[in-house]
Order: sequence, then C-alpha cells, then structure tokens
Amino acid sequence: MLDAAARFLEARPRSVGEVRRRLRQAGYRDELIEASIERLTEFGVLDDTAFARQWVESRDRAHPRGEHALMIELRQKGIDGPTIAATLRERREAAVRWEDGPTNDSDSERSAGAALEVTAAERLLKRHTRALARIGDSRVRRQKAYALLARNGFDPETASTVARRFVETLGDDQGQAAIEDAPTHGPMSPGSD
Repeated sequence: MLDAAARFLEARPRSVGEVRRRLRQAGYRDELIEASIERLTEFGVLDDTAFARQWVESRDRAHPRGEHALMIELRQKGIDGPTIAATLRERREAAVRWEDGPTNDSDSERSAGAALEVTAAERLLKRHTRALARIGDSRVRRQKAYALLARNGFDPETASTVARRFVETLGDDQGQAAIEDAPTHGPMSPGSD
C-alpha cells in the first residue's frame, strides 16, 4: 500500500487528505491507510503545511485567486483550518515585508493583504484583456470583469474597485494598446481563470 501512495505522489505533491481519500477509494483498510500516512509523514513526503504554502505560491504565480478561493481550494484538498489560516497569514505578512519592511502592525498587514488582493485581481484581468476589450459596452465589460473576479474568490469591494479601474483604463485610446500588449488567450468562458 505504501507503493500505491508513493505512485499517487509521483505526479505532484499531495495533502494528507488527498492521499487518505485515494487509498480509501482503492479499498485499503483504515488502519493500513493511517500507518502508511504516518510513515510518509515521517519520511517528509507528506507535509500539509508545506503543501499549503506551495499551493498558495503556485496560485499566486500562475492562477491568481482571492483569499476566499484559496481557502476553499485548500479545504477541498483536505487541509485543516488552522493550517489554512496560518498559510494565508504568512502570505499577508510576506506582502507587508515586501511593501514596508519588517513590522508587526496589524493595520499594515491588512493594507498589504488588500494590496496583494488588488495586485492579484489586476493580474487576472490583464490575462483576459483581449476578451474583455472586445465587449463594446463599458457597463457590460465592467460586469464581466467583476464576475470574473468574483468567480475567482475576490471579495466584492476588491472586485468592484479593480473592475471599475480596469474598464477606465480600457478607454478608446488605451483600449487598443491594451489589446495589443495583452497575452493571447482564448475567449473567456464562465469557468476560466
């Protein structure tokens, strides 16, 4: 059974919850599953804290998400609440260090966290500039941008602010330049990032 778990881990890192679910689906007994998980944890192959950090960093880099969406994704992966909270707190603290230097001020952490969300939202909209710029009506364009951000876990205030600012930058003069500078992606679909 340890081999089955190891093969499952070959493709990418997994959480303890994912491995447990996979082994149960394969029909292994619970006591054997727990023994295998314990063994893999001892070897350092399974580590939910490291997995959560890596997941969030990967999402920030490749598929920007709001904090709410990250929380849901981590829960679906079987990560416990305290680990999720600690990981997201570390993400905000890293943003504070990046923005202001070392500090323990909770207001700085909140503002840096908000800035992190805004930056991620802007990156997401930039990836979809071509599709959004094709929409002629600025009101509809703003609604589509807002909906894209909301689907990706950004809070309503961030989604509204960033969508409005995005539509303003796609005015007549800048819209064509933004389309030319935007990365090439296919048309937006409801499930796209």
